[in-house]
This record gives sequence, structure tokens and C-alpha cells, in this order.
Amino acid sequence: MTLIKEIMYNLNSIIIVGALFVLILLANEGGYRLGHDYQSKTDVDVKNQANTIQAGTLGLLALILSFTFNMALNRFNSRSEAVITEANAIGTALLRTQLLPVPYDSSTHAMLQNYINLRLALSNTDHAMVTEQQRLDDETKKLQSDIWINAVRAARIDPRPVTTGYFISALNNMIDAYGNRNAQLQLHVPEVILYLLFVVFVTSGAMMGFASGLGKQRSSLPSLMLTFLICLVVFIIIDLDRPKRGIIKVKQDSMLLLKND
Repeated sequence: MTLIKEIMYNLNSIIIVGALFVLILLANEGGYRLGHDYQSKTDVDVKNQANTIQAGTLGLLALILSFTFNMALNRFNSRSEAVITEANAIGTALLRTQLLPVPYDSSTHAMLQNYINLRLALSNTDHAMVTEQQRLDDETKKLQSDIWINAVRAARIDPRPVTTGYFISALNNMIDAYGNRNAQLQLHVPEVILYLLFVVFVTSGAMMGFASGLGKQRSSLPSLMLTFLICLVVFIIIDLDRPKRGIIKVKQDSMLLLKND
């Protein structure tokens, strides 16, 4: 299952949708030819039954499609909220550097500004830049450690909970927000659901073709339009589900506002 997951997740979304579009068209054509061969051997009851099964298959398709879209959208919203939460945590830590004794107030403030730059740089790296992402993540963790050491040294000079203690609390929240945001980046729609969705898509295309083949005339344009719309929705689902790729990306405005704050 891990191998399948890696293959699906690393494939370009346009390639996936294009292959799905072709498969649905092929299934539709195969279903039509099969239905056309059975046209003379069927009666009205069989045609009605085929139409009923087609409607049921399309209903199942709509159900799974809406479920998958909602799941991908929730993942996207969670990643957006994680960015805002982390930005708020960093902003609070920035403000509370003023509570630290000299010289740790200014030095820690400068470290946090550098921390913001690292988080923005990591957000702007492409998914394929694995080495660069790892380097930036390592630098981020090292900087977290340096900021923590600064906080410990400041606490030795001023151990009061309403000064240095407040900053340490904000720093803890900032580190927790970092971990939560990283965890949200790893969450996406399970591969088995996408495969189930594709199977239902292809089956629906075959059923539409079969029902059309049982009739006297074939109307290809509506089927083609429906197939295109289905693939368009699938593209949006995949795009929502893949951070750092595609046309839909999590905005970093809340993090950008912290620069030079």
C-alpha cells in the first residue's frame, strides 16, 4: 500500500486527470458497443433496468465525489488554520521579547525574525526540492534550540514568571504550532478512496455508454461534458490535497505580516 501511495501522490495531477478522462471515454465507448450489440435482444424492461442502474451508479458517484471533495477541503482548511496559528504564536513570542532582560530582548527578537524568514522560505520551496526542504527544516530546528537557550539564559537573570516566564510560555506555544503545522502537511485523502473514486468513475462511464447503446440514437456531447466536469472536480480535489503544488496554495499572508514587526 505504501508503494501505491507514493506512486499516486508523486504523479502530476494533470497526468492523473488526463488518464482518468481517457479511461472514462474508453469505458463509455466499450459500454456503448456492448449495449448496441444487445439492442435487438432487449425489450423496454431491460432498457428501464439499465437506466435505473445507471442512475444508481451516478448517485453513488455523486456521494463519493462529495465526500472526497469535503475531505480534501477540510485538509486544506486545516493547513490554512495551522499557518495562522503558527503566525499568531510567533507574533506573541515577538511581543514578549520586550519582557526579556538586556541583551536577550534584542538578540531573541532578531532570532525570531530569522525564524520567520526560514518558515517562509520553507513554504515557498517546491515539493520536489527535498534536499532544500530538509536543509531549511534542520536550520529551523537549530534556531528553535538557540532561541530556547537564550530564554534559559534570560531566565537565570530574571526568573520572574510575569516577565521571562511569559516569553517561555509563548515560545512553547510557537514550537507546538510548528509541530502541528508540519503534521497537517502530512495529512491528505487516503489513496484507497481515490482509487475507489476512479473505479466508480470508469464504471459510470461504461454504464452511460451501455444505456446509450440500448437506445436508437447516441448523444455523445452530454456524456463528454459530464466526463469533463467530473475530471475537473477530480483535478480540484487532487490540487487541494497537495500542499506546495498546483494552483491552490495556502496563503502565507499572516506570516508575511510578522516580518520586521
